[in-house]
Order: sequence, then C-alpha cells, then structure tokens
Amino acid sequence: MKIPDEEELQYTTDTIYDNFSNYSAWHNRSMLLSNLLEKRGKGYHDKENVLREEFEFVRNALFTDPDDQSGWFYHMWLLDQTLKREPLFLSSWPPHGSNLYLSTDCHLNGKQPWPMLHFQSEERKIPLILYFSEAVEGVSSSTVTVEFDFLAGDDLIWRPLSVNKNSLSQAWLTYIKFPDDLLEACPVKITVAHFPGIFSSSGMPCSQSSLISFTVSLPSDDQKHSEGIHRISWNEDNFKACVTQSQEPLLLHSLFKLEITKENKPTTPTKTMETISNEIIHCRELLSATNCKIGKLTLARLLMAHNTLVSYGCPDARVEAHYEDILAIYHDLIKMDPSHICYYEDEYSLVLLKQLTSSIESLLNHCYHYQEYSTLATGPYLCLQLTGLSLSRLWGIEHLLWVQMLDLSHNKLHSIEGLESLQLLSHLKLSNNKFCSFTALEPLKMMKSLKVLDISYNEIGAHTIDTRRYLCSCPLNHIAGSEWHLEKFTDGDIELNKHWDAFLLFNELNLVQLDVTGNAVVDERLKAFLFKLMPALKWLDGEERH
Repeated sequence: MKIPDEEELQYTTDTIYDNFSNYSAWHNRSMLLSNLLEKRGKGYHDKENVLREEFEFVRNALFTDPDDQSGWFYHMWLLDQTLKREPLFLSSWPPHGSNLYLSTDCHLNGKQPWPMLHFQSEERKIPLILYFSEAVEGVSSSTVTVEFDFLAGDDLIWRPLSVNKNSLSQAWLTYIKFPDDLLEACPVKITVAHFPGIFSSSGMPCSQSSLISFTVSLPSDDQKHSEGIHRISWNEDNFKACVTQSQEPLLLHSLFKLEITKENKPTTPTKTMETISNEIIHCRELLSATNCKIGKLTLARLLMAHNTLVSYGCPDARVEAHYEDILAIYHDLIKMDPSHICYYEDEYSLVLLKQLTSSIESLLNHCYHYQEYSTLATGPYLCLQLTGLSLSRLWGIEHLLWVQMLDLSHNKLHSIEGLESLQLLSHLKLSNNKFCSFTALEPLKMMKSLKVLDISYNEIGAHTIDTRRYLCSCPLNHIAGSEWHLEKFTDGDIELNKHWDAFLLFNELNLVQLDVTGNAVVDERLKAFLFKLMPALKWLDGEERH
C-alpha cells in the first residue's frame, strides 16, 4: 500500500530535524512537494504560501550549520520554484513602433526622418526575429500571425536560432519579402502566441498574447550604386563616442524600444517579491556572521532573481536593481574559491552584460560612431564596443538585436553561443580572446549578414589536445568525406586533417575581410586555403587578394 505523499513529507520533516545534513531527506522532500503542488491538494493550492513556509523551514538548517551544503541545495530548489513561470516574449527586430527603410544597398537619399532604421537587402527581404525569456518550441504560422498586404499564400517558415540543432531556442527567425514596386509605407502587424502552442522546455505555455507593429518603406530613388568595397579599420581613431546631443541616442532609443503591447501584461506577484526580498535580508544577516562560499553564491542568485522579477514587471516602480552588489560577490568568490573560477567568471559575465544592456544610458556609454561608414547618405553607423570587460560568456542580448557592428576584443571568451541571435551583425571583432579552435566559432555559420571578421590573436591551434575541436566529427574520417571535394581548395600539399574544422566554418561564410593572424594554426598554406574557399574574400590579415 502506497504511503500518502503528505505522510512521507512529514517523515522527511522529522528526519531533517534529527539531522540537518541528511541530503537524501532534503531531496525526497523536493520530489514530494513537487507532486503535492502539482495535484493542488488540501493545503497546497497556494504555491506562494507553501514556498514561503518552506523557506522558513530550511532557514533553521542554514543558520544552524552554514557550511553544510544539504540545506543550501534545497534552498536553491525553492528559489527555482519561486521563479518558475511561463515564458515571456521579450523583444523583436524590427522593434515595435519602428519605421524601417529597406534598400538594395547601403545608400539612402538622405530625406528620411530621424530616428531612422535602415536595412540593406538586394532581394528586398528583411529578417523577423522574436526573442523570448527562455528557450521555447512551437513558434510557427499556427502560433504567430504576420499580417501585411503583400504576404503570399504560403506560410512563413520559422526556424530556431540554436547551434544545438534542436527545436528549442530563445530566438526564432523568419524572412518577409517585399515587392520591388512598393510605393507607400507598408504596415506590418505580428501577434505572438495568437493561438496556443508555444511551450518552454519544462512544458510551461506562453499564454500572453503580444502585439508588435512596424512599417517598411523603400527609398523613392532606390537603385544600385557601383561604389567599391572599402576595407574596415578597427583603429580606435576611427571611432567617436556618441554624445547625448547627437542623432545616435535618438536612433538607439528607437532600436532599444521594447514596450510590446500585451493583451494581459504580466506582473510579478507581490507575495513572490516579498518572499525574495525577505530571503535577501536573512541571507545578508547570516553572511554578516560567517564567510560562507555557498551562502555568498546563494545571495548572488537571490539578488539576480530579484532583478529578474523587477524586469518581469514589479508593482513597485521604486525597486532598484542590485547589479553592483552581485558583481562584487562574484569578484569575492573568484578570490575565495579559485578551483571554480571558470564558473564564477561565466556568472560574472552574465550579470555584467545584463547591467550594461539594462538601459539606454548604460548602453550608450559603449556605443561609438564609426566615422568612415557614416555619411550623409547612410546616417550614423553605430558600433557597440564591449572590450576589455573580462567577459567569458554571452547572455542577455535581447536588447542587442539591432547591432550591426560589434567589438568584443580583449575579453576571455571561449564560446560565442548566443551571438547567433544577432542576425543583422555584419562586422565582428573577436581578437585577443580565448578561442582554442574554429569549431568554437560555429554560431557564425548562422549569421548570414556577416562580412567582416577579426579573430586574430586567439589560441586557435595552440593546444595539442582540444576536446572542443571534436564536437563534430571530421568528414575526412567518414565515408561521406568524399562529398566535400576538399581537393579543389588545395594545392596538394596542405594537411587536410589539420584544417577540416576551418573548412566546416568558413565554407558557409561569405566574408569580404578576415583577420586570423596571431593564431598558432595560421601559416601560408592555410591562408591560400582560405582565399580559395571564399571567393568573395578581398582582404586577409590586411593583404588584398591579387
């Protein structure tokens, strides 16, 4: 006969009171509580009250023995349950309320009003990007409606922007094509989650219907220009800081606009915010008496959870974020616990990026005007510079979907996962980071607008054994390898087994400028290989194709 969950839960209570270090009892308690909350039985229909009582229960264990990890792990589980909610639609490109000018090249007639968004496409089509609070599946023409006058009868094809090749992603992409004879501004209306079907990995539905709208126009005298391609110079003399009196902040404000119309705009429940705020107070109280590593980590997570709830919609607009406090905690943890430095550096990076992109004011401090590309015909060309920040991981880029020129040099990046959401990115500098192989740059293959890439002075080829290099199998070791026809890109003396990963990356890119100098893998044979692999490549390490 099965023992009721309520009786088993009481047994874990008794067991934990006998021994706060009983990890099995804490784990079993989390499983039982999950079942009871899901069934919404008597006394468990109010999830917020149940979790608040559980926080009080585990606090006894934490204050009794702060260095015992059993209670802390249960506390982290409670925090996850407190934050668990349906996925939210966060941002889009084009942004809501924007006016987009679509031209066949980078030239405009200079008569467009500010703030102005501009996208260049010879095929007269624009990417439509939707970004959610977490990875979701089910984005399709059945769940997202797109309305505009020239939409053909065929459904738009949505695809997830994920390097993992699965059906879950935070960012989703489709393309909208406009006719060549478009004479008037064309309004476009998108309704996200118009019908049910969008779910998170945990099965939570996206039930909040969201509306975005924008207009697309073609310049009246749009035509191809024969102006040649110019080499991009990343020299700091070519960049000028944006000033508040210039046009750039107006443009940035339009790009940053994330106020999406929601039929039922979600807000953070007051009880949930009170619970998190209360736990922050108690955690600070505990840490005032003991220098506990896992306690510090928990405080950082509580403060970040507080920030997340504020961003979801806090009833009290006066509540402030805690970014500086969180960064200071991770800085301390890096010194206290060097054996887990990589984890702490990644978490530090996530918090720092969230802080830098949390407002127009903070983001504007990192935006620069690239002078050579900014003319009266094109308007200001903005470059986002996030250099020398010790970033080791990328996250929280829902505010950066507009970025076309990005400088991430002089950081500690070993992966660029997440960057694939920036579908407008055409110029990217990744020099002086920690990339060990070309396979670490795989997300670049999904960025079809990329033309200029700088990966110089990394660690590509410097490590004898690099496990990340073998995340995908070498085509030369497979019977399908003959389909790659690598021999046409070589002079017969290159070691193909050494450069197959370069082939897999650059074969799918359409670069005009590439810098790879300063990497151990680079030699004259690799350079010749790259020139043959990419016919459009005009400059390699500053040398022009002859």
